[in-house]
Amino acid sequence: MPWAQSGPSKPTGGFRMRAVCHREGLLSAFAAVSGVAPLRSPKAILQNVKFTVDRTRGATLMATDLEVGIRARVLGVTAEENGAVVLPTARMSSILRTALDETLTIESDDQRLLVRGAHSEFSLPLEDVELFPELPEFAAASYHTIAAGDLKKLIRRTVFATDVESTRYALGGVLFEFTADLLALVGTDGRRLARMTAALEAENSPALPGGSPVVPVKALKLLERNLLDDDPPVHLVIQAGTSILIRTESAVIYSRLVEGRFPRYQDVFPASVETKIPMQVGPLRIAVEQAAIVTSDESRGVDFRFSEGVLSLITQTAEIGSSHIELPIPYEGKPIEITFDPRYLIDALKTLDDSATITAELIDSKNAAVFRTDDHYVYVVMPLTRERN
Repeated sequence: MPWAQSGPSKPTGGFRMRAVCHREGLLSAFAAVSGVAPLRSPKAILQNVKFTVDRTRGATLMATDLEVGIRARVLGVTAEENGAVVLPTARMSSILRTALDETLTIESDDQRLLVRGAHSEFSLPLEDVELFPELPEFAAASYHTIAAGDLKKLIRRTVFATDVESTRYALGGVLFEFTADLLALVGTDGRRLARMTAALEAENSPALPGGSPVVPVKALKLLERNLLDDDPPVHLVIQAGTSILIRTESAVIYSRLVEGRFPRYQDVFPASVETKIPMQVGPLRIAVEQAAIVTSDESRGVDFRFSEGVLSLITQTAEIGSSHIELPIPYEGKPIEITFDPRYLIDALKTLDDSATITAELIDSKNAAVFRTDDHYVYVVMPLTRERN
């Protein structure tokens, strides 16, 4: 990895480090890593970002909360010597955002940290760089690869269905299921479930990970922010069943895996389905959003009445009012009525293209409803219980 960290060299002259940085390149990398640094921590050093310069490998910014960590490549840095310095996250972010200079100089001696532009200079307290924990590099010779755009889509369509507050099972993350040529991501909070698969390739015959690796939501949101659809393929490796390393075009992300057992999600899929109704995503999402207008925290249910040629969404809340929304659908079967929490449907529909088709697979008001798309996405929602006449 041409931009990975190298240890700082011994001080030469009066400075431990002196680097001239293109402000936009440093700002971009800082934005990528600064969200990982905790606002509060028993280890105060973690509230900072480590900046490392290696004349051979390049410059790197690093941040970690000991559970999740990131190394991000910094473009446009020149230095005469290798070195490293700890940068205060909030103040450095403000300096980079407000500076008008094209380049900034970062230097440190034994007593202070200096950040200088053409018409500005900041002298900041100097932290001990040796206290900042090391982050692992991506050194695996065997690993899996996946298209960056595919992984970004997998994360977006599953991470919202998790429950980061749960103490039951490993619901605070997304399950990664590896096969020889597919990667499936699964997220659930016990009331809804999202699963999607995409093509996976292997480099140098890596072994399939054992167990059920669950990656925490924080790491996945960090990864999603560091992915562009047209980036080169992403490299993945599960390490000893305890952590995951992910290499993107511009960063390496480390994360511990979520402890605990992921529920046997396969059991939520109905054994047989009686009714399948295709619908266009955009009109369905708008109809559900309209129906949700008169719901409340105490009464969130919307009745979905599927009948010949039309879906009626009916909401009635004593303290707010009622609504009746109709959506034409290609359906000719017997009437089916199911009550859903509209938030659960909106969350999933917002991750899909409005022009796409989603097919509802329904049984009755008591069984889980399954929604599928043509690009290997499946979303399962449990209905709400309501007394019916």
